[in-house]
Amino acid sequence: MRAAWYESAGPASEVLSVGEMEAPRSGPEEVLVRVSASGANPGDVKKRADWIGLGIGYPRVIPHSDGAGEIEGVGEGVASSRIGERVWVWGAQSGRPFGTAAEYVALPDKQAVALPEGVGFEVGACLGIPARTAHRCVFAEGPLSGKTVLVAGGAGAVGGFAVSFAKWGGAEVIASVGSEEQAEVALEAGAGHDLNYRTDDVVARVEEMDTEALAPLGTIAAYSSDAEAEPTLPFWPLLFKNATIRLVGSDDLPEAANRKAATDITTYLESGVLRPRIASRYPLARIAEAYEAVESGQSGGRVILDID
Repeated sequence: MRAAWYESAGPASEVLSVGEMEAPRSGPEEVLVRVSASGANPGDVKKRADWIGLGIGYPRVIPHSDGAGEIEGVGEGVASSRIGERVWVWGAQSGRPFGTAAEYVALPDKQAVALPEGVGFEVGACLGIPARTAHRCVFAEGPLSGKTVLVAGGAGAVGGFAVSFAKWGGAEVIASVGSEEQAEVALEAGAGHDLNYRTDDVVARVEEMDTEALAPLGTIAAYSSDAEAEPTLPFWPLLFKNATIRLVGSDDLPEAANRKAATDITTYLESGVLRPRIASRYPLARIAEAYEAVESGQSGGRVILDID
């Protein structure tokens, strides 16, 4: 099969290779998916760059946890009726060496979720990491009806999904954005209000963006801290509000959270609630360019590899 891989950490153009390798086989409780589209996430970029110094983890890595395609084979314990099913997949390269930047991927049956009729593979490849992360951030503390949710970065991949989930869940949604174009994206996703953190007096408009805006017994859910690896916290203001701080890592969500997210994501896709924005698409051979687009932070949407 054709695949992209790296064997050491470093710049995309220097360490990524594209060529032929032996296709995987589905093991027990696994499915074999012929991949049509593969999603490149910031997390994939960080893994390839070894951003926290733990090494790449394996002698060879086929990157990308997210993708979509068709099931062509099943392992022992998986119903043969799944063969031919169109699916989106998650966690393909989470704790595993071989992800979706290849013509085939084998992964646990539960991590291949039926893709609704009429939803393209390119959309399915947008879902795994950002949609599951957003779902957990938004719904981990229970129902949202009657609550207000402030989404920082409401035009981003995770932020856009979070806006849509929160709106669907019955919350009043405020999204912070950095431009008029991003405001349009957040409003389209379902935000009722947008705040431009570059030009608006956010403190005045939402009391405070941080602790003052938080309601008693409120929750702060965070999935990343690129600007500050060891952020400081206003301990006493948060304590007096009995606040909950929830840190969300998509690789390690509880099993029940993964099941609920997969079910809800499928429902929202069928109803048209989720409409991920795709900024650019590259063939597998140009994976280094795709990574550079993600690294630039200016993509304006998801970056997809067309595998077939």
